[in-house]
Amino acid sequence: MKIVVVVSAVVAVVVSFLGSGAWIGTPIAEAAGGALSATSTLVAPAGPAFSIWSVIYTGLIVYAVWQFLPGRTARHDALRAPIVASMLLNPAWILAIQLGQVWLSVIVIVALLAVLVRVFVLMQQHRPEGIADAVITDGTMGLYLGWVCVATIANISAWLVNLGITSGATLWAIVVLAVAAAVGVFLAQYSHGAIAPMLAIVWGLGWLAQGRLTGELTNDTVGYAAVIAALVVAVSTVAIRIRGTHTDSAIQMSRPGLAKY
Repeated sequence: MKIVVVVSAVVAVVVSFLGSGAWIGTPIAEAAGGALSATSTLVAPAGPAFSIWSVIYTGLIVYAVWQFLPGRTARHDALRAPIVASMLLNPAWILAIQLGQVWLSVIVIVALLAVLVRVFVLMQQHRPEGIADAVITDGTMGLYLGWVCVATIANISAWLVNLGITSGATLWAIVVLAVAAAVGVFLAQYSHGAIAPMLAIVWGLGWLAQGRLTGELTNDTVGYAAVIAALVVAVSTVAIRIRGTHTDSAIQMSRPGLAKY
């Protein structure tokens, strides 16, 4: 299974490079009639937001090497299969968009989100082996999950617009931003303040706000709602993490023989 992880990571990166239009083909923003461009819907993040993929792909390659090293525990035995699935669903999504099938891209990205949620749950059940594991595994997959949460919202909205459903766009945007904020808070609560998902969600919402406040498709209401949603996720995550740290300290003081894990 270790070698499958390595091969899947390489496939994800290579297909992403080719499918993004960086070398050949059509850029994602222009594929499917521009359905996923930065101005396609009110919840589409501005173009620079997608640079986060460089960090995620780098993390996936590093993880592929990391999990291959000797000494990895049962934690990685549990994580490998869903992580491989996430690596393969990503190029599948790119293929769907390049074929102009927005409806299919929605199915794929929802499946990807479900797989990443599974990875996130497993990471909470099997704690990191150390700082390096926390950064490489939890950091990479946390960013991946957080960004796909934002991307799923944008993808579904693009599909609805592609179907001709455009009425109530501002109200819809506010509703989905509220959902994004709620998801971010839930992830923080469930993980006791995991930073990586928060960073990716705030990154996506921040660029969404930038696109609505200063981009070609402006909407102040949605822009400021995105700012508020990002602040809610960031502040909640930090507060939950600080509270968890204080709780651990209190347990350590009351039970000095108990090692913090």
